[in-house]
Amino acid sequence: MYRKLRVSALYAITILFGMMQITANAGETVGVRQIQALSKERGTPLDITIWYPAKSGGVSVTLGDTAFFSGTSSVQDARFSDRKHPLVLLSHGAGLAGNAHSLSWIAAPLAKKGFIVAAPTHQGNTGLKKSASETMKLWLRPRDITETLNSLQTDRLFDSVISYNQIGILGLSMGGNTALAVAGARLESERLAHYCDTDALNQSLCGWVRQSGVDLQTMDLRAADRNNVDKRIRFAMAIDPAPADLFNLKSLTQISIPVTLVNLGRQETIPITAQASDIAKAIPNARYITIEDASHYSMFGECKPGTFHHSEAQVGEPICTDGGTRSRNEIHRQLIDLIGNAFARGLSVSVD
Repeated sequence: MYRKLRVSALYAITILFGMMQITANAGETVGVRQIQALSKERGTPLDITIWYPAKSGGVSVTLGDTAFFSGTSSVQDARFSDRKHPLVLLSHGAGLAGNAHSLSWIAAPLAKKGFIVAAPTHQGNTGLKKSASETMKLWLRPRDITETLNSLQTDRLFDSVISYNQIGILGLSMGGNTALAVAGARLESERLAHYCDTDALNQSLCGWVRQSGVDLQTMDLRAADRNNVDKRIRFAMAIDPAPADLFNLKSLTQISIPVTLVNLGRQETIPITAQASDIAKAIPNARYITIEDASHYSMFGECKPGTFHHSEAQVGEPICTDGGTRSRNEIHRQLIDLIGNAFARGLSVSVD
């Protein structure tokens, strides 16, 4: 059943499900490890970052630190805690936030709450190897998630620490599109082919696609329509999923797991291509929430002091601007609580 909640309801959620919140054992820290998984479809290894509740050992590191954004601390190769934890598969967006480390602001706090978080870096979405054509192969991203889960399940290192009957996926921006695809939403190749005919849907992304010489109408999109559902995943959450307007409506009605969708901003400020309210209405067991004083850029890390005024000039987008008077740190704290409680509910996590 579709339910819609606004920012004022978030605190009610926190109170209602606070007893389900997972908490790490006293003295635990956040560990982080890097592994690789073979991507059969891409033909190259996937880099995967894993955050987890840890005990001791390791070396302190900061992930996600860039010229604009502050990173988040964790402990490289710390010892695992002596118990099993639910797993959150995490899918990042494209562009500046187009790698796993850029989401350390949410991954590390989730690990602190008692989740293991595993995030592949979707190749071609950022960095020196950024590719418009690879970024627009949206069907490769959910397969990256499946390959990540396959790798974890075949690695005996994780046998004693991951609860494989409690798996969820969290996606932000283009990662939200990925999360919905893994839950069972199917793209329509014809819509994808015409997505960048104009800038009406996504000026920033489509401008880059055309400048790169990529014509979506001439790309091989035959795989775009395929079913990417992974039935091992029990709950999905998508924040400003984009593109949200490429899915087949019938496939949305057949999603069988609970889904939470979040839009950042007031309805009139939410980007058209990230608007998730209609998606929530189509999914049988969906919850829809808006955080009205946030913006799409609230999914980025916290901006460093002094970067606010010149970041937009350098990047071309207001990456340090949110939607109201609250700071990004305050919005992040709210998102962390919201996400933690949603996964506790969605994965039926019991109180420690």
